[in-house]
Amino acid sequence: MENSFEALITSYIDHKVGISEHFLSDELANNLKKNLLALNQQDLLITAGTGNSEVIAYDSAVRSDSIYWLDKKNNNPFENAFFEQIEAFIKYLNESCYTGITGYEFHYSLYEKGDFYLQHYDQFSNNPSRKYSMISYLNSNWKIEDGGELLIHQENNNQKIAPTQGKTVFFKSDELLHEVLVTQNTRMSITGWLKCD
Repeated sequence: MENSFEALITSYIDHKVGISEHFLSDELANNLKKNLLALNQQDLLITAGTGNSEVIAYDSAVRSDSIYWLDKKNNNPFENAFFEQIEAFIKYLNESCYTGITGYEFHYSLYEKGDFYLQHYDQFSNNPSRKYSMISYLNSNWKIEDGGELLIHQENNNQKIAPTQGKTVFFKSDELLHEVLVTQNTRMSITGWLKCD
């Protein structure tokens, strides 16, 4: 597990974007995916907006995915296993990089064919608590023609990241402009933020 933590941190230091190809085991990713699909079948996902609870907007021309917030109160064993891994990573990050992270929030994200999310930053202008963004992908057998890449904009170095199962991406929430390109297949992830409240 620490190898995947170190991969995230080292690649972040080198490129401002941390990537671990196997942050999630196949077993955990498959169980989280099954849970997400079951929640979707029960119509429990909601339309994703932009902004936070104080200022939120819904515009399908900007963002067209659906989400479901993860919560320990749900006592889902697979979500709890994910939380345990995130908490272990936060401990490792705080001890090795002195980041002072005190909390986190995560949601499932589901993009159907044709969905996208235009360029944005993850930190709110009216609330700077989000410090780092983390995205863990749940898509097995993803192909180039499926699209749906995370496109991160950096000066002279735009980076396309395929949403392949088990991969986790990590970057500063206020630093990098990014977007989700149009997907041609059902695209699933857990997206969230490490916070200093």
